[in-house]
Amino acid sequence: MIVLTIPNLLTLSRIVLIPLIIGVYYLPYDWMSYESKNITATAIFIFAAVTDWLDGYLARKLNQTSAFGAFLDPVADKLIVAGALIVLLKEGRVDAVVALIIIGRELAISALREWMASVGQAQSVAVAYIGKLKTGFQLVAIPMLLYDGTLLGFLNCAVLGAILINIAAVLTVVSMLYYLRKALPHARVDA
Repeated sequence: MIVLTIPNLLTLSRIVLIPLIIGVYYLPYDWMSYESKNITATAIFIFAAVTDWLDGYLARKLNQTSAFGAFLDPVADKLIVAGALIVLLKEGRVDAVVALIIIGRELAISALREWMASVGQAQSVAVAYIGKLKTGFQLVAIPMLLYDGTLLGFLNCAVLGAILINIAAVLTVVSMLYYLRKALPHARVDA
């Protein structure tokens, strides 16, 4: 039975927010201006990122960690990043190669982790610092690219976001190679 704790509900809320981020860009311009769409999508993404931190904090603080939460949290994270990247790709704010690298890596590493767990080697591909660094760059770059304007009168979010998402793409490849190298000694060919 799945227990809907506060941390799990926060994680589920991130999944619910994905269609909102995407849907904002399909609203007619007489309902919401270009700038309003960008601000709204940015605010939703930032709220989702905060709930990501908050659900983990509350799970530990309230002693409400669960196998369901441990499964759902990374799924929600990957879905919201993929959803935002698809919107950014549609809006022409991120290169298709960058989006493919980031989304493809998430799929590949998820499959790798599942396989490693099935052979009893889940710890071999536990989250590493390089993966956290990659995530950090993504979580700063994506809201900047969604905002797509000047912040505080001088900070060009589109330019800085593009630089950061490209750094995130490089870190994505490096982290994928790191995880594959960690898993390689456990690979075997069954006859």
